[in-house]
Amino acid sequence: MKSFKLIVHQSSFSTADLIINLKEYPGLVEKDIVEIYHPENDYPRLLLQVTKVDVSGRGRDTISVEQSIATTFQLRTFADVYVNKVNVADVALDSVELTFKEQYMGRSEMWRLKNHLVSTCVYLNKKIEYCGGAIRCQVYEMWSQGDRVACGVITEDTKIVFRSSTSMVYLFIQMSSEMWDFDIHGDLYFEKAVNGFLADLFAKWKKNGSNHEVTIVLFSRTFYKAKSLEEFPQHMKECLQKDYRGRFYEDFYRVAVQNERYEDWSNVLLQLRRLFTDYQKIVLQYHERPNMEIPTAINSTAAQGNFLEVLNMSLNVFEKHYLDRCFDRTGQLSVVITPGVGVFEVDRELTNVTKQRIIDNGVGSDLVCVGEQPLHAVPLLKFHNKDSNLNSIDDYSMPHWINLSFYSTNKKVAYSNFIPRIKLPPRKSQEPLKKMYEDENKSKLLKEDEYMHNSIFDYDAYDAQVFQLPLAHSTCVQRVQRTKKTSVAGLEVSRKSPPATAIHHRKMSDPDIHHSLGDILLSCNKYSVNETSSDVTDSPISMNRLSPRSSITTNKPVMRTGRALINPFDPSHVTVKLTSNRRRWTHIFPKGPTGVLIQQHHYQARPAGEPASRTEEHRDTNVPKENGSSMMNNNHPVYQVDGNMMSRKRMISASGALSVLGTALGPASTTNNASLALLWGATGEQEWTPALTTANRAIGVDWKSLTIPACLPITTDYFPDKRSLQNDYLVSDYNLLPDDVNADFAQNRAIYKEPLTTNEVFKELVSQRLAQGFQLIVGVNENEVIETHCGAPPAASAKRYLLSIGRIFHELTLLGNTITVTRYRPRHPYPPFNIHYRYRFHAPNHDTYEVSWVSFTTEKLENYNWNYMDHYICTRGDTDFALVEAAKYWRFRTLLLPLYNPATKQIFEDDSTHCDIYPTPTRHDLDNLTEGFLKMTETYFNKVKRPNKQRMAGGCAGCAGGELTRRRHSTSILPRSAQGGASSSPFRERVGSTRLPDRPRLRIEAVTAAKTVLERTQSQTGECDDTYDDGVIEPKLKANASLAEIIERMRSTTLGVGFLQQTVSLPSHTFVSIYAIHWLQANMENVTYEKATNIMEKLLQEKMICHASGDTSKRFVVGYYMYHILPQKKDKDLSDYVKPLGDLQSFENEWMEVEVLGPRSPLLTSDASAGAIDIGNTPVTDNTGVPAFLCDNIDPNYMQLGTDPDVPLYKNTHLDIDINNKSDRIEWGHARYQATFRPDQAYEMCIQWAVASGNIVADLIIGWARKALNCRLQMVPIPADPLALPFTLKSDPLRGPIYVPLNEAPLLKNKSALFEGFPEDTWLERLFLFQEAIVGRFGFIKCTAESTSHGEGVGDHLYVHVTGNMFILIPTSVKSRRTALRKPPNKPLNSNRYPVHSEAAPSPHEGYITRHVTDKNKDDYDTNRRMGFLWSWNHMISKKWKWTQTPATGDESFQMRMLRDFKHFCANQEQRLSQFWDECWEMQEKAHGIKYC
Repeated sequence: MKSFKLIVHQSSFSTADLIINLKEYPGLVEKDIVEIYHPENDYPRLLLQVTKVDVSGRGRDTISVEQSIATTFQLRTFADVYVNKVNVADVALDSVELTFKEQYMGRSEMWRLKNHLVSTCVYLNKKIEYCGGAIRCQVYEMWSQGDRVACGVITEDTKIVFRSSTSMVYLFIQMSSEMWDFDIHGDLYFEKAVNGFLADLFAKWKKNGSNHEVTIVLFSRTFYKAKSLEEFPQHMKECLQKDYRGRFYEDFYRVAVQNERYEDWSNVLLQLRRLFTDYQKIVLQYHERPNMEIPTAINSTAAQGNFLEVLNMSLNVFEKHYLDRCFDRTGQLSVVITPGVGVFEVDRELTNVTKQRIIDNGVGSDLVCVGEQPLHAVPLLKFHNKDSNLNSIDDYSMPHWINLSFYSTNKKVAYSNFIPRIKLPPRKSQEPLKKMYEDENKSKLLKEDEYMHNSIFDYDAYDAQVFQLPLAHSTCVQRVQRTKKTSVAGLEVSRKSPPATAIHHRKMSDPDIHHSLGDILLSCNKYSVNETSSDVTDSPISMNRLSPRSSITTNKPVMRTGRALINPFDPSHVTVKLTSNRRRWTHIFPKGPTGVLIQQHHYQARPAGEPASRTEEHRDTNVPKENGSSMMNNNHPVYQVDGNMMSRKRMISASGALSVLGTALGPASTTNNASLALLWGATGEQEWTPALTTANRAIGVDWKSLTIPACLPITTDYFPDKRSLQNDYLVSDYNLLPDDVNADFAQNRAIYKEPLTTNEVFKELVSQRLAQGFQLIVGVNENEVIETHCGAPPAASAKRYLLSIGRIFHELTLLGNTITVTRYRPRHPYPPFNIHYRYRFHAPNHDTYEVSWVSFTTEKLENYNWNYMDHYICTRGDTDFALVEAAKYWRFRTLLLPLYNPATKQIFEDDSTHCDIYPTPTRHDLDNLTEGFLKMTETYFNKVKRPNKQRMAGGCAGCAGGELTRRRHSTSILPRSAQGGASSSPFRERVGSTRLPDRPRLRIEAVTAAKTVLERTQSQTGECDDTYDDGVIEPKLKANASLAEIIERMRSTTLGVGFLQQTVSLPSHTFVSIYAIHWLQANMENVTYEKATNIMEKLLQEKMICHASGDTSKRFVVGYYMYHILPQKKDKDLSDYVKPLGDLQSFENEWMEVEVLGPRSPLLTSDASAGAIDIGNTPVTDNTGVPAFLCDNIDPNYMQLGTDPDVPLYKNTHLDIDINNKSDRIEWGHARYQATFRPDQAYEMCIQWAVASGNIVADLIIGWARKALNCRLQMVPIPADPLALPFTLKSDPLRGPIYVPLNEAPLLKNKSALFEGFPEDTWLERLFLFQEAIVGRFGFIKCTAESTSHGEGVGDHLYVHVTGNMFILIPTSVKSRRTALRKPPNKPLNSNRYPVHSEAAPSPHEGYITRHVTDKNKDDYDTNRRMGFLWSWNHMISKKWKWTQTPATGDESFQMRMLRDFKHFCANQEQRLSQFWDECWEMQEKAHGIKYC
């Protein structure tokens, strides 16, 4: 110990927390941990790690601490402090909680960050940065030796809990009948839930700075009093469901808020109160029609509600987290707020599905009850009893996978502080009482005779028998055949046996509860029992319905059905066999003072003076008496670092005035046996007692879980024992030798990439498993585990990791150069479940509760192909192992849209403007877009450099300083008129001739061959000086110049086509096809676009040029395609010629090549010129301005989403993700991009990755989005399923498109059909073109994004708004449909795949759109009403994507205004639709007039 003078420094002066001169403290070395404190007040002591920092100018015997730390720990500047070196083991932390915000942190990053933090020192609120600042988090709480502490050291064994302040949160409010009841304080339970709980929750979010992405849903179940389906009118049958008791019901969901982030939630509370007012009325009277009888509707109670269905709804969204990967949130939480008490009647199969999905997906699920806390353990699930037999037994389960909170308001009743724990029954009328007194004499005799003699029936003894767990070694009344795998317990001891020993035995033996083949056998832990095979629920609890009399009076021992009877009023000592599921979440809980894991919001509330635990024979725990009243005024989760609450050095006591549950357990904890867990509770280590309360407002709710939800921990501690491994698991293993694999691949690879080392591969295999939801198993004696199948543990030098998810265990071992993967799968996997569910939901901006349906399925995790994934990692994502759908890789879809549209600005700034003011893009606009796209592809996607300094000349009229003009690679400076045609803009230097700031390193492949390449490059391109005489003007090539002359001119260093810098994968003299076309137009006399293309094709045929990959079979494609000039025989100097790769697949894996086409015209043109850029027509009108839908020459194939057979719709390429070298590992991804670009359509690109950190991918994409602005484009994210129609597997069950009908009646006037007078076989196309013209007026452009709901013969035409905010789908019928009998001409989308329910009407009307028709009279509308649009929002645009240049993107008021105006237009308000129609006809007539005269 040594005394120093303390001074403070700012973080800007030094990033080190502590500056100390090592010479002044002998024996102190770097990385040591020291404690620092003032001599006069001993606590709290600050711990800091010594880092080597030499800062001159500090006085002798002085240490400097960073200012904010000194403030937190109340260290006074210039005072004396003691500095003392401490032993790491004494200050090691058990667990640390880190919070982070507005970022996506994958599980692999969590693990790497954890490894990075080992043997570092942390203190309260310490900010931690990782991966070059890409990942940022802060220390929130630390636990050591059972207490909360203010600082400590992270060791290998420290559990790290990650909590996210920006999660995806679903709040479900159960609108069961109790919501309209009053609580003990006279408030409606709804008021308690919304004005109480939600108001408190939102206040806590605000205080903590949490900004979750929230969806709020009100849900309820309506029962109908009806005996048969015939009692229901037709319109009700499509969504009815029948429960196990034959009751008919419908489930309703009202989405109040969808994926929103608000700073202030007070408006939402107001909105919820408004919805509450008529919620029940709307739902119960939803089907009422005039003059129609319908069965009476009743709202269900909380217990009978759709509780599990609601959790599954959110799971359907959560389990697709890798599809729409949002980069500014992490974590998933479902919260159900119920007016009930935590008891639910549920279907056993659905419980199993829910449990397995919640646990496998690692989703937090919280249940908040605003009802009164009952006197028995909750949550309690009562299984539907499908057995009609009177004697059948009810079965219960206590789910440990639901985190329970009770919310109570802090209102006080003046005359009492009593809190009732049960609801009083409603008062009965007097009638039945009178009747009872009349019968009194008859009944009394009988009653006394039967029941009153306690001497005959010892009820306590009876209870002891029923709830006793049978002994394995007792004499069995009923012998059950032992099978090999399961041990079977004897059933009952005889009635006379003294209850005391039975109870004693039960408490000591901690038996397993085990299910097999539908009935559940019991055993004591002397035997090992295989884990549940057919039944996923942990705890079979049964209540006997028979009266005590009926089973006892017979002189036989009680016979039971082999199920354990567990008393929910006393589950405290009941244990279940430990499983990996049981321990999946336990590492997020801190260890309490007694060494058991605790949940901080459950407290033992005891009256003063009552001993803490009942004394029992095997427990001698003396716990000091507690004072219950002090509980109220101590709000537990506060940090006081000033020493008042300190009970030990650095400790912040968690057990000061409060007895944390678990204190009562003493050393003889119920779970000393490592293979068992307590039945009740999330930790499996906390006892339940009737005194356990969660009712105190300060602590009764797990506010921490609801404010900063924990992510699934990366570690767990369960591994099956030897016997279980042998009996219940199948073992398989495979070896991976990365060096050998890579050596094989290196020979076949055209481009050499530095392979991953064996160690890197090994770490990545662990990373990938963590990312897919596995957890690392820690604290298990590994050698024991290994012996079970290997005979002997491998050499000590081997590295080993054990991982698990569900009942799947992987063991990864690295020995020398060999990685061994050993997989354990259950011998008897759970059967797959697939539950179909129909419901009605009402999303924001919808008018009605629409029918929808969804499937809840469990995933077969054992089917994941890890062998394939491991090879994908090993070969660095080479083309041989492409990412496949089953690999569940992450993806992010984006669209490139035009950046600037004056119409958007006008709508944004002027509230009175209509929104259909978007003009048809002009030829100039489209050219600029193409230009921007080419620049984006070259400079940012392909990151190409061009060494030859080509000159840039002059300014450009109408462009800002020539910045955005066309790039033509020529140096001629003729006046515009002399060059003629559209190809005449000035030329400028190739973007990227200067080194790009965003690209600090060469492409990885280039490194190996860089030297030779650079030397050659300079000789080839002959970098000429820029001193070039402006006066000289080269003559143009003659129109009849030979191909050789053209090639010669192309190679010219000053006038040539401009070659790309040669790299490993690019040959010499590589140029881009579209620029070559421009160059020919500029450098050759009277060359049109077509002629230029023909010349290039000839060059290709004559083998003078070739595709840059060396593939000769490729045709000449105009666009960003790369070709190179082949050396001719007469060329003498071939020494510096670099050959192409000769491997098309490898080439395409390196470079993004896109064909550029002009706008697609719906009209047949006389000369079919589909050339790029230079296209005469704009798409929607013909030359005379007549709208396409009224023209004569319509292209009959326009509606088919036709693509060129030899150009695929999408192409894939390898992506270098970590361009700034931030990561601590090699990262890569892939881009899937559209193979063709049309300037009048949105361009899609999807980024895919498995081996990359989310934040680094985000940096790359946000960087692109910023750079797109320079190219006059904007990049916006879009969802994987833009419309969320229920036909698709991936759709979000609580999202759906808004149907906007098109009111065609006023347009018909006196015609029988809209396009009467035109040939009938063009009506469909004309109708479609008419709808397309309407969406075009509103600023929507075509988007060929892969539709998820493509059925055979369904043409989905998707459009996206230029701001990226919304999508419109024009549902169309395809020709082949017309032949079908009696089908209306415009049959709506997908109706052919509507699942027909056996009990429902055949095909509920005509499919999806039909259901949206808001007419109450759904039974008699005509087919014409079905014309319309489906509108949906782009929910992927978050704050990160709102740029100043595009103020409308993501702006809610703008979006709502667009929808409102679009609906008005389609409904023909203010005659706008008719007006548009008439204008179009006038133009048509005018044009025809011109032709005829």
